[in-house]
Amino acid sequence: MDAGSEPLTTNEFRMFTPVPRATKIVATLGPASSDPAILERLLLAGVDVVRVNFSHGSAEEHTRVVHLVRETAERLGRSVGVLADLQGPKIRVGKFADGQIDLAVGDRFTFDIDSLLGDQSRVGLDYPELVNDVKPGDTLLLNDGRMEMRVDRVTARTIECTVTQGGVLSNRKGINRQGGGLSAPALTSKDMEDIKTAVGFEADFVAVSFPKNAADMYMARELMRAAGGRALMIAKIERYEAIGNLEEILKASDGIMVARGDLAVEVGDAAVPALQKRMIRMAKDLNKVTITATQMMESMIESPVPTRAEVSDVANAVLDGTDAVMLSAETASGKYPVEAVEAMARVCVEADRSEIVSFDTAFLHRTFTRIDQSIAMSALFVAHHMRVKAVVALTQSGATALWMSRLDSGVPIYALTPEERSRRRMCLYREVHPLLMNWHAEEREALLLEAEQRLLDAGIVERGDLIALTIGEPIGKPGGTNTLKLVRVGEHF
Repeated sequence: MDAGSEPLTTNEFRMFTPVPRATKIVATLGPASSDPAILERLLLAGVDVVRVNFSHGSAEEHTRVVHLVRETAERLGRSVGVLADLQGPKIRVGKFADGQIDLAVGDRFTFDIDSLLGDQSRVGLDYPELVNDVKPGDTLLLNDGRMEMRVDRVTARTIECTVTQGGVLSNRKGINRQGGGLSAPALTSKDMEDIKTAVGFEADFVAVSFPKNAADMYMARELMRAAGGRALMIAKIERYEAIGNLEEILKASDGIMVARGDLAVEVGDAAVPALQKRMIRMAKDLNKVTITATQMMESMIESPVPTRAEVSDVANAVLDGTDAVMLSAETASGKYPVEAVEAMARVCVEADRSEIVSFDTAFLHRTFTRIDQSIAMSALFVAHHMRVKAVVALTQSGATALWMSRLDSGVPIYALTPEERSRRRMCLYREVHPLLMNWHAEEREALLLEAEQRLLDAGIVERGDLIALTIGEPIGKPGGTNTLKLVRVGEHF
């Protein structure tokens, strides 16, 4: 193993001092993290959003674990969002009689729609239309790109191939066509039922797998609304076609996930780092959130500490400006789920600290067309130059906090909301720390005093600290933020 891939020693990696973290952590739930005691430790370690993966498990299991998450978060006084991740049209091989086979370069292999149990020469498919999407000369990538096959001949029921990169092929592994071009719709019948399940347990975010264009996202949103849900829609960018339609997909969504696994298979792994930076930058410009995912700390499935390469990968995503970084198998089925979250949190903190804030340049050539956006940006500008302790947004919907989170001011943002749904949504926003606060007062000054007291009670500020407060009038109107006030904490008590 080279020096760049050596694991850090436990003492070497644990020397960092925890501080408030700007970048959020999404952790996937699974067998390794569904135990109540482990789940509690995960939340205490810093998980901001839990991911429910509909590719595995039943609706009943997902509903049960979400209720457990919500109960645990309430008991701990934590804000935790829930992301429901739809399976989408993941094309997979069938099952083998012996569970797996080992293929070598030059072997002939056939994908046969009619095959029930595979053997050394053939296996079934769960997507019969694949025979219409490929032609001789195409390259098929299997098991997340670890194996490659060249298509030699296509019939009405079979795809005959030659292995060009061998390896072990086991039950239900995925298939991609290099360069994309598969006709499978983004939403399957299973996804439509899973949307209803997600609405049932009040998911805060719904991630749509393999969207090709804006129409896929509009359809998912309409299905979600028809079921009575109001979740934010996250587009997983993992198809070749999605790259060319990135702006329209972003405008039709509330955020994106940089799903580097399937994306790398379709576009080539070398293209992914630059695409990651481009996607994060475009999302911020369009006021959307970003989750960076896949293999971020994969070695921690088996190891209690990450490799140096993984530490650099997570740190670079933070420095790119992502709102959140995501753990998949590390917390779903790994041996060290809590340690993986702790490790990721430490990396995020150090990367946040090292970020160079060039705040003034962020305002150059920008045009603000909304009052709430202008107030949000003004608060950040003043906070940066006046060295305030915190920016505090009294927000009904979370919209003002979202605007604020698009620029890195180096000042923490505290969002006070009476809406539990808004609080959970804001768990994904970079640099935003949501707090639940019941609004008793109906006058602006009285409500601002209540906000000061809430911050004092939480230990966030002390008397004499300077804070920047934003609020809207009339009180309680969503999207109506129109006032910015600088306050010395305690001067009106």
